[in-house]
Amino acid sequence: MVDILKKICENKLIEIEKSKEKCSISNLEKLIKDKKNRKFKNLLIESAGNKKNNIIAEIKKASPSAGMIIEDYFPETIAAEYEKSGAGAISILTEKKYFYGDLDHISILNKSTTLPIIRKDFIIDEYQIFESKVYKADAILLIASILDDEKIKKFLSLSEQCGMDCLIETHTEEELFRVINIGYPIIGLNNRNLKNLSTNINNSLKLINKIPKDFVIVAESGIKSKNEISLYNDAGIYNFLIGESILKSNNYSDKFNELLN
Repeated sequence: MVDILKKICENKLIEIEKSKEKCSISNLEKLIKDKKNRKFKNLLIESAGNKKNNIIAEIKKASPSAGMIIEDYFPETIAAEYEKSGAGAISILTEKKYFYGDLDHISILNKSTTLPIIRKDFIIDEYQIFESKVYKADAILLIASILDDEKIKKFLSLSEQCGMDCLIETHTEEELFRVINIGYPIIGLNNRNLKNLSTNINNSLKLINKIPKDFVIVAESGIKSKNEISLYNDAGIYNFLIGESILKSNNYSDKFNELLN
């Protein structure tokens, strides 16, 4: 099995270098005028504290695991429907080659929704953090498997300086213990193995017992039904990042009702 994560990161490095040639990191910093944040982190903390289910609804055109998900792709229309349907926040894929995303989609979403927006991409360079804020993201995803501890700490600090929150994603027990030691309060438990793209919805349930109660958990990937959400609720998880099962449904509103009610 090809290590798809490695290939994505190699391509991402090339993209970043090209972006730096067009606009330096110092110029990006100067472009950040507004550090307002629609309180992504607070939303997750409150949902967990109130034991109220919250969906971070994901928007993406395609993925290496699912292939093409939406042919006629208008992220602003999807975002507006998500907000009407009961999403708490929106995750937008901005990776170009494998997910057919675009950084400008964050700006487009800002015109059609008032919900917090998290940029989901493969963040491996501080340049991307400033870039995310210039395009008005409220939060970014940090993937523990592609970052060492020092980079995670540095990226957390830079994100805070820019007025952005973070979601640190883990998949294994080793990654989880690293992130717990770093101490950031929001941890994602990904049911998908990013190296071979296999999914096991029990992965979050297996790892949740290893986490101290003062962390807020987001279950990610492969969540399709109310029964699965109920299983996670029994384990103390109330925040979910869900994309494909909503995007592939015939009616977004009906799917949110099914998942939340």
